[in-house]
Amino acid sequence: MKNEWLYTISAKKKLIDFNFKEIWQYRDLLLLFVKRDVITVYKQTVLGPLWYVIQPLFTTVIFTLVFNTIANIDTGGIPPFLFNLAGVVSWNYFKECLTGTADTFKKNQAVFGKVYFPRVVMPLSIVLSNLIKFGIQLAIFVAFYLYFVFQGSSVRPNLYALFFPVIVIVMALLGLGLGMIISSMVTKYRDLSFLLNFGVQLLMYVSLVTLPYSLFANNGFAWAVDYNPMAYVIEFSRFVLLGEGTTSMFGVVYTLCFAAGVFLLGVLVFNKTEKSFIDTI
Repeated sequence: MKNEWLYTISAKKKLIDFNFKEIWQYRDLLLLFVKRDVITVYKQTVLGPLWYVIQPLFTTVIFTLVFNTIANIDTGGIPPFLFNLAGVVSWNYFKECLTGTADTFKKNQAVFGKVYFPRVVMPLSIVLSNLIKFGIQLAIFVAFYLYFVFQGSSVRPNLYALFFPVIVIVMALLGLGLGMIISSMVTKYRDLSFLLNFGVQLLMYVSLVTLPYSLFANNGFAWAVDYNPMAYVIEFSRFVLLGEGTTSMFGVVYTLCFAAGVFLLGVLVFNKTEKSFIDTI
């Protein structure tokens, strides 16, 4: 009788292989990893999940004091606290997706060396677990947004707010794609783990998280953000959430193309590396 195998595990794969059917078959494992990432991070802490709220609020307060109160940077009529909170919440999701995915092979080498499952499940679980955290922080933003509206602030959303889920997807693709590329390189070059944390901090300041685009343009440094896709993501996030800010068709098309390209490149490099990473890590 002919044997019918449920799975065929082979080192031979297509150049770009994103097997949705196999990922769906391992959906229980994916959900288990998501639950692990959400629950265990602050399991033995006093405040627990409250850190999801405390971290962005404290960061926003510090940015508001330093950049808007002391440095007196104008936010174009938007309450400085809301201006910074919108940028911090969006940036945190991208940053956590990037840094979490970048350590995929190094942090999970023991698991990868013992049992088979689609390796891409691990970075996907990081993106999904951070999406839950992002939802909590976005709810905090909405609460403060309503407070400022009731206080008479002129901030208003617009119909473009319907495209906010697209912005979230773009951030996920950027974080996932760049993270998979870096995680593949970390298997040989551990120094990248240290450079990543330093680079992310520098990237934040040229991604319009705390500074308006006009500040760069008026001082001749527009080039520093014109080709940064995250700068367009943050600026468009403020535009759809607060009704203020600048956007352009070039920025939208450039960011979508860049995110899609980085994601496809990340999948390609990730699939190639997972075949032999256990021998080099």
